[in-house]
Amino acid sequence: MIIRPGVFINDRYEIIDKVGTGGMADVYKAKDHRLNRFVAVKILKAEFSNDKIFVEKFRAEAQSAAGLSHPNVVNVYDVGDEDDMHYIVMELVEGITLKSFIERKGKLDVKEAVGIAIQIAQGMEAAHANHIVHRDIKPQNIIISREGKVKVTDFGIAKAVTSDTITSNAMGSVHYLSPEQARGGFSDEKSDIYSLGVTMYEMLTGRVPFIGDNTVSVALCHLQEDAVPIRTLEPTVPISLDRIVQKCMQKKPEHRYLTASALISDLKKSLSHPDGAYVQLYTPEMIADSPTINLSSDDLEQIKHASAGNRQAMEDTMDLNAKKNEKRMPLSEKNVINEEDDEEDEDVNPKLERLMSIGGVLAAILIVFIIVFIIAKASGCFGKAKDSPNEEKITNSPSITDIEATENAEKTVPNVVNTKLTDVQSQLEQLGLKVNVTEKSSDSVDAGYIISQDVEEGTVITDGMEINLVVSTGVDKITVDNVVGESESSAESTLRARGFIVRKEYEYSDTTQEGRVIRTSPSAGASVSKGEIVVLYISKGKEDTSVEVPDLRGCTQSEAKKKLEDKGLVLGSVTEEYSDSVAKGKVISQGYSVGSKAEKGTKVSVVISLGAETKYKYEARISISDNPFNSEDETGNIKLILKQDGKSKTVYEGSHSLGDFPLNVGVIEGYSASTGEIYMYLDGKCVGGPYSVKFTKVAE
Repeated sequence: MIIRPGVFINDRYEIIDKVGTGGMADVYKAKDHRLNRFVAVKILKAEFSNDKIFVEKFRAEAQSAAGLSHPNVVNVYDVGDEDDMHYIVMELVEGITLKSFIERKGKLDVKEAVGIAIQIAQGMEAAHANHIVHRDIKPQNIIISREGKVKVTDFGIAKAVTSDTITSNAMGSVHYLSPEQARGGFSDEKSDIYSLGVTMYEMLTGRVPFIGDNTVSVALCHLQEDAVPIRTLEPTVPISLDRIVQKCMQKKPEHRYLTASALISDLKKSLSHPDGAYVQLYTPEMIADSPTINLSSDDLEQIKHASAGNRQAMEDTMDLNAKKNEKRMPLSEKNVINEEDDEEDEDVNPKLERLMSIGGVLAAILIVFIIVFIIAKASGCFGKAKDSPNEEKITNSPSITDIEATENAEKTVPNVVNTKLTDVQSQLEQLGLKVNVTEKSSDSVDAGYIISQDVEEGTVITDGMEINLVVSTGVDKITVDNVVGESESSAESTLRARGFIVRKEYEYSDTTQEGRVIRTSPSAGASVSKGEIVVLYISKGKEDTSVEVPDLRGCTQSEAKKKLEDKGLVLGSVTEEYSDSVAKGKVISQGYSVGSKAEKGTKVSVVISLGAETKYKYEARISISDNPFNSEDETGNIKLILKQDGKSKTVYEGSHSLGDFPLNVGVIEGYSASTGEIYMYLDGKCVGGPYSVKFTKVAE
């Protein structure tokens, strides 16, 4: 069957689009027409469908994951096959991977990281309760949904704990691999806890604890080296959280948290008691089922040669496992929760299985030999045992006892790699070696420690033999470039090319153009280690502090003041006017129009209504006795003009004759309640006055 959009699987699942691919299967978005919902369908690749081993492993994945039902774990809905095509139907949750989330933010703040870690641990807790170990916990397999829910994905490489004992290859991405997985040994719930510890380390620092040129070198770091403490990189991380991560990443499984529940408890405590001393890193007593046997240095010396062959066989197995990991197919990142991981579990090579079987037999023989040796020693077969400290730390560094033991025998070159030069230089010279030292920077070896030696361990020492040692000067310091004023993309490219991890912050600037770099932290010219975080502060341009002026019309003065203050504005001058349309005490108008922009702190003036104005008039009664006519047959136009308060107006006009006088004009209107003067005009000529008139105020 050709899988393409529109194809139906078992007349139920309609393929919508392909969303991911892995080494063993492809993932599609589909619609379940029976339940009317979108799902993710994981389909075994065609080239593996005829391989019984792959098909059985694929089915085992479904059976393992189907037993889980938890809010922090992706649900499996269905499993089936059609025309030799095998598939699993899973919950579809849109979101981004935790890996992408970390890359976007550079690193997460403490509360955010702890919250995510608790949800991951809760998903692991549910899986472990069902005897399922994930074996590939890492940020790429953690999805943060759009609603903020954290879900653990891809239990495809997980198997029931009770169904297997020893893993045949190193599961999962090497950067998050537990030491026991790196050596191809037994892995259980505590392996998931180690991987979660690495994930928390990356969340809090923005980087993985171990970096190498290839998968083998990184795997060896998990086996041999301690990660740089988080507080060395990020001093703001609380002590308790730093110790929690250290405990998760202990080399010995029995020194880690024994259960996800215990880890969750301490993570919750770290939020309320960040500086508490409740995290115990090294528990003196071992757990009951621990396979660890504590040996003294004398015990190790006597069995060293007997175990040399077995150790070589186990190292060969480790190399094959590492090469197998390097060949795994990467998965392009998609914004869908059911993405197939970039290291899908693959079929075990028959040759590797045989080699693992041989290694297992040799390991079993070695264990038997150790037990016999301890019994024989206890019975006195090797003479009186020397007193030894309660706890002996085993290192690669040669001891004075080793050198003295070789003085009376054939002297050989010891392995001094990863040891401090000052601790071994004099010892090498006592063996007759001429020590030549060269220095080299290293991202993985601490300053003062030996990176490599040119004479192999076990080489017989001859007179005048020289040994060349390369000693680490620590991480190479590089200078932070001056990218101030550059565009965001250009500055980021420059710093990444120099080997820095770039994190971006955005802020307003009155002087730097939007999208340009304001400054960096550390600042330009500072010397820092390669791989350190450099923060770019990008300008968002000048901050717009203007606000929209609210509508104050119809508000009381106090209401107008409150509205303005809510916007960051200030009530300005207040004046009052009469208004026939606006009630008394309410705003008639405002100094800035509604919806216009004003800077915060701007004063906005308002006009308050005095209510409707009461109108008045000013009246007086006049009668003119002076007669301007001389005969009865004479007529003319009489006009009376009022002059009051600097103003004048005609208050009466009409045609009259001698018999009309005295002239009773009646009521006239003035300008005010003051006294005015009346002047009489006949045909435009003043013929009388002024006549004094007192006006009275009268409501209209």
